[in-house]
Amino acid sequence: MKQISDFDIKDISLADDGLQRIEWAWQEMPVLQELATRFVDARPLEGIRISGCLHITTETANLARVLKAAGADLVLCASNPLSTQDDVAAALVEHFNIPVYAICGENTETYYQHINAALDHQPVITMDDGADLVSEIHRTRPHLIEDMLGGTEETTTGVIRLRAMANEAALKFPVIAVNDAMTKHLFDNRYGTGQSALDGVIRATNILLAGKTFIVVGYGWCGRGIALRAKGHGAHVVVTEVDPLHALEATMDGYEVMPLIDAAKIADFIITVTGDKNVVDRVHMEVMKDGCVLANAGHFNAEINLPALEALSVSRQRPRKSVDEYTLADGRRLCLLAEGRLVNLAAAEGHPSAVMDMSFANQVLCILHLAVHGADLDNTVHKVPDEIDKAVARLKLAAMHIDIDTLTAEQLKYLSSWQEGT
Repeated sequence: MKQISDFDIKDISLADDGLQRIEWAWQEMPVLQELATRFVDARPLEGIRISGCLHITTETANLARVLKAAGADLVLCASNPLSTQDDVAAALVEHFNIPVYAICGENTETYYQHINAALDHQPVITMDDGADLVSEIHRTRPHLIEDMLGGTEETTTGVIRLRAMANEAALKFPVIAVNDAMTKHLFDNRYGTGQSALDGVIRATNILLAGKTFIVVGYGWCGRGIALRAKGHGAHVVVTEVDPLHALEATMDGYEVMPLIDAAKIADFIITVTGDKNVVDRVHMEVMKDGCVLANAGHFNAEINLPALEALSVSRQRPRKSVDEYTLADGRRLCLLAEGRLVNLAAAEGHPSAVMDMSFANQVLCILHLAVHGADLDNTVHKVPDEIDKAVARLKLAAMHIDIDTLTAEQLKYLSSWQEGT
């Protein structure tokens, strides 16, 4: 078995290139800049051990620099085998002195070695993007639980896993669902995923979207953003859903809604964004058109049934980076992007820095909340406190030089009274 040292990255010589890209992203993250300025003297996280299992990108690097400025003792590993930006990992080690265990393209064995290397840090707070750290602690490191103050969770899939644990009384320390903050899912999930997922599809294929039939599987916040951006490119957008409210909303937003088995027959592109398993299944693949492009913007590579695709195919080739073309027995070709993993990170660079600024500001403030209050919180999944959510929104508006109104004393009294009416 490979031995893990104080860090495990691809190439330390990439550090200077990574630093340049980190600084470029920093310019678009004024809320994190403000928090770093506030915390550099007070150092409210002094000595707090944190392990983060996140996408190792320029934006994550800037989250890490703020936490370190606040005094945190931080270690990072990757939350996806294909999402690591190797130059950023090198810069974090070389220029910020933050141990990183992440290599783009690492296999499953190395991925879990890296997770366990991050847990060797004996964190009292975890940051997750998919709940892998929390799951591994409960499965193989239960001795860490006693000292845990809590964790934060960045993505929908992780929140689903954690709520399942909480429902079974299996979750043994509190976790804050950063993903569910209004300043996260309204902007990061919708505008971030919308732009970055389309960026990944276009970079991978260089196929014109205008005039194509583009299927969005799932109309949550991420699905809304992808549908909006695909429509903006001139695609004919079709939404498939299992939730009647989301299906009705998609219809009233102007999209065609139908079952996936019908949509698969007309699709030029199908992109999944549900957080569920085998959403695109063999029965759908059997009716797809020749050349249909399959992509996933959900966290895990389980949304497209990859074993079924392998079983149906007689050959596979890679005509472009991030594109695997499967030829089926009847001669049809289905093109899978980014091996079924997160297309926006595996085939592009992930969300723009400006939206991650808000998401990661929530991370910082929620970690501060856990450092102070974690020992008093119940062992369940907690919402982001409203005061944190609104503080992030105010900081973002201030950075954008946007002023808003405030209620007068008369208006406040009216809103809190039942005595005035028609």
